[in-house]
Amino acid sequence: MTEPISRQIHKARQKKLDIAPFTTRLEKLLVAKNETMRKAALSAGLDHQAMRRVVGGVRPNMTSCILLANYFDVNPNELLELAGWPTLKAFDMQGVSAQNLPPESVDVALYLSRISNPGKRKKLARAFEIIIGECNE
Repeated sequence: MTEPISRQIHKARQKKLDIAPFTTRLEKLLVAKNETMRKAALSAGLDHQAMRRVVGGVRPNMTSCILLANYFDVNPNELLELAGWPTLKAFDMQGVSAQNLPPESVDVALYLSRISNPGKRKKLARAFEIIIGECNE
């Protein structure tokens, strides 16, 4: 049986955390979006100094991780894990077996997976969704 989330959070608070991987990822997301820390924090729904505190070594709380992930279009579990928090089942991605998909679909999925910029990858995936939606009308 899995440990209750409240206990996982308590244990996470007790652990010493190296915040460097989180700040490195945050800086890459900022560069990819060509964004300042202040603007990104405010756009994510945080106070204007939130990102500066993180870069300065303060662990963001779970809510801040989720809001930043939403703003940067990444899975919240990625930022939660980098910040030393437990991941949440609500954000788990369910895998689809390639065995049950037509070969063309697998090819498209593989092409998308090779795009390193998450924002561009998501935009392209949304474009496919729009095109496919129009084909099904």
